[in-house]
Amino acid sequence: MITEANKLNKVRLGKGCLVDEGVVLGYRSGRKGLTGILVIGAGARLRSGTIIYQSSVIGNHLETGHNVVVREQNRIGNNFAIWNNSTVDYGCKIGNNVKIHCNCYIAQFTTLEDDVFLAPGVSIANDFHPGCDFSKKCLRGPTVKKGAQIGVGSTLLPYVTIGEGALIGSGSVVTKDIPAHSVAYGNPARVAGSVFDLTCKFGFTDKPYREAVKAKRRK
Repeated sequence: MITEANKLNKVRLGKGCLVDEGVVLGYRSGRKGLTGILVIGAGARLRSGTIIYQSSVIGNHLETGHNVVVREQNRIGNNFAIWNNSTVDYGCKIGNNVKIHCNCYIAQFTTLEDDVFLAPGVSIANDFHPGCDFSKKCLRGPTVKKGAQIGVGSTLLPYVTIGEGALIGSGSVVTKDIPAHSVAYGNPARVAGSVFDLTCKFGFTDKPYREAVKAKRRK
């Protein structure tokens, strides 16, 4: 879809992008004084209902499901996949090969490093004191380190860091930092073990996180 933003050179699309009817690119932000074009790399696949605001930079091979919203001033790497009815709010940093499943909310000023996966229904918060006169000054989402995986319906609170390769169980509420390669779950989430020790209950493999085990051995 060629929007008015495209015509006014507010959108820069790379080669080979496939854009459905009903996609809006370069949507103007309601925040005062914001300028800047939307940049999307080559090979994007954007499905109907997608709205991507001005002033974000997104790498190659972006793929969206239906009714996705990506707000302004985001910096997003290559091979970003985000599925139906999910929102990335403004000012986030997202690495390469990140996948966000359906019905997720990514709050402003969240960092998702390379290879992070968010299962359906993950919610991210960034405000410790909603309604406080000073809340805008201390907004910050969590940092999810490289390769961490967040289970279905989990909630991540502001400022927490989820370590590299960690696994957060379904329905968890993460209120404090989780060490690298830990398995944590519950409300509040507590560390229950290590991904290195997990086994496959169905017998398909001896180590579900084989690559993590290999990386540990190389160290």
